[in-house]
Amino acid sequence: MAWFYLIIAGLFEVGFTSCLKLSDNFTNVKWSIGFFVCITLSFLLLNKAIQDIPIGTGYAVWTGIGAVGTVIMGIILYKEPSDFWRLFFIFTLIASIIGLKVVSK
Repeated sequence: MAWFYLIIAGLFEVGFTSCLKLSDNFTNVKWSIGFFVCITLSFLLLNKAIQDIPIGTGYAVWTGIGAVGTVIMGIILYKEPSDFWRLFFIFTLIASIIGLKVVSK
């Protein structure tokens, strides 16, 4: 169950980074509230996950999910570049996240 919490926490990290961009420096109330809701849920679920998963592994996977998800959101929603090297390193990060899951007890 801890890995489930960690994955959901990572998805909420993508949510808070997306809301952060859309909050327009916290002047847009709706997106600012979304940011605070997502960041709170993300940290609560991360905290719950690291009760059973080593902190280093949990934190690396959490930030990895957030980083990959945020890059994907940037490519899809904000038309950020998706050149070969950017995608190559995103896939390298995904492989690293999977590797951490495989070697964790």
